Amino acid sequence: MVLFFAYLFLPLLVMAAATFNTSKFPTVTPWLGTTLDWFSALWADSAMWQALRLSILISLGVIAISLPVGTAAALFLNSLQDRSRSLFYAVMVSPLLTPGVAIGIATLVLWRQVGVGGGTALIILAQSSFISAYVMLMVAARMQRFDRTLEDAAVDLGASRIVVFRRILLPYLKPSLLAATCIAFLQSFENYNTTLFVRGTETPLTVYIATKVRTGLTPAVNALGLVLIAATVLAAVAYELARRRQSSASRA
Repeated sequence: MVLFFAYLFLPLLVMAAATFNTSKFPTVTPWLGTTLDWFSALWADSAMWQALRLSILISLGVIAISLPVGTAAALFLNSLQDRSRSLFYAVMVSPLLTPGVAIGIATLVLWRQVGVGGGTALIILAQSSFISAYVMLMVAARMQRFDRTLEDAAVDLGASRIVVFRRILLPYLKPSLLAATCIAFLQSFENYNTTLFVRGTETPLTVYIATKVRTGLTPAVNALGLVLIAATVLAAVAYELARRRQSSASRA
């Protein structure tokens, strides 16, 4: 376990430490001195903040498409009982097995036929085409443990299918939907291969960092990574505290 967590967190610790090194290249060896100037450089880098805002916007758009599409696919798959289930399952997970480069090129070629060029909208469509499969898998796994007799009982009592979905199925799927939302956001936020081919003139954060690697990367990128890590940890702690508070209130 020690080796596992060292392998997992050591690169993050090295990245964080490089933020405080006065070296103009993101490294911890040699250590030239301690500084906080790279946080000021990050704050002054308007292009990086613009790329970050664009990546967040794209991720929200991907969630808006992937969540309903993936959920609908999981519900459809769960309703099948014959051999077609395996066929549809293979079709639905096939985007996960397709290289991101191929998805990006195929999306660009397809939409150019109808006059749609690269840009934010095309990035969202391209990423949603495979991120929806992640949502589908998570919701489908949750549906495996769902008691279908609850739906039948609600229908027998006069509830419509919409009411059954809203009052029974949706609350049951809530944990999976929240987890799928987080996965969709992270998969979109970090995507590079697919985004590169459909971005047009837009520059999301991953493309911006890749460009900086070629033109001259500075520890300002490490500072951004450290800020994102800190925000993630704080959000996780806040969520856990809220969950425990809610659990304690429900038991009381």
